[in-house]
Amino acid sequence: MNATWPTLGVVIATLAACATPPPARAEVELFVLGIAQDGGLPHFGCEQPCCAEARRSGRVLHPTALGIVDRRGEGAPKLLLVEATPRIEEQVAMLHELASVHGRGRQPVDAVMTTHAHLGHYLGLAWFGREVAGSRDVPLHASPRFCAFLESQAPWKQLVALHQIAPRPFVVGEPFAPWSGLTITAIQVPHRDEFSDTMAFVLRGPNRTVLFVPDVDAWEKAPGLLDRLLDGVDVAYLDGTFYDGRELPDRNLAEIPHPLMTRTMERLADRARQRPGTLRFLHCNHSNPVLHDPALRARIEAAGFAIAEQGERQPL
Repeated sequence: MNATWPTLGVVIATLAACATPPPARAEVELFVLGIAQDGGLPHFGCEQPCCAEARRSGRVLHPTALGIVDRRGEGAPKLLLVEATPRIEEQVAMLHELASVHGRGRQPVDAVMTTHAHLGHYLGLAWFGREVAGSRDVPLHASPRFCAFLESQAPWKQLVALHQIAPRPFVVGEPFAPWSGLTITAIQVPHRDEFSDTMAFVLRGPNRTVLFVPDVDAWEKAPGLLDRLLDGVDVAYLDGTFYDGRELPDRNLAEIPHPLMTRTMERLADRARQRPGTLRFLHCNHSNPVLHDPALRARIEAAGFAIAEQGERQPL
């Protein structure tokens, strides 16, 4: 019978662990709410092993999005959603849980930012409409061209007319603040711009700076762009859509251009060695082997790079 009782040492260790306070949370934090390309994983229309296995196992990776929580000041923390994906409900619920924020009701976040008008980055705006949340004047920070698109094209113009979203165009290349103490600079990057231009965001909190550039056609299209984006940045989230281009043999990648991870890593090899873990890939296509091959991922990490994790956090 005595063998079932914990030893005194175990009891003391357990009490000590319970008495140890949890690590302090940063006043301003960034959370990764998704790391996949627009369709997520499993991917609609894909019957390949990568998605078939994900369906069997229940593995889900959301489209790329970020959330920022600002706990400074009195009252409830402020929440910023970066990208409004088709999985917005699950991602905002994740943000609320990670940030320990509850009871937001029809105003789930305080503001939204979008990089461009491709389906995985803005379709979730519809969830603020009267058919779903019925929100009221949620500030939407986007480029002037993107705002004009939303104000003139159905169904988005209905959300504007009914004051469910409130487009707030920023000046490209100039800092703006969704609220005091959080500064963002939008920098235009080359991409397929059918309905809007495309932005990278440099997010500056009170202590650190993070770069978010989930979509770009090719670094070569804008010489010096990558160095400019990385200047003064502590952590960079970079377009990792395709690893080496061989993972999607049935698609013409010229129609959906992105910088291959292999080439980006060649460009940034020195920086990765000097600052391991600060260059983090996301927006990974469902077929990208970095999502499915642990050995490949280990080699990437050994070179100083990283694949972002859904749910990871960065202090700002």
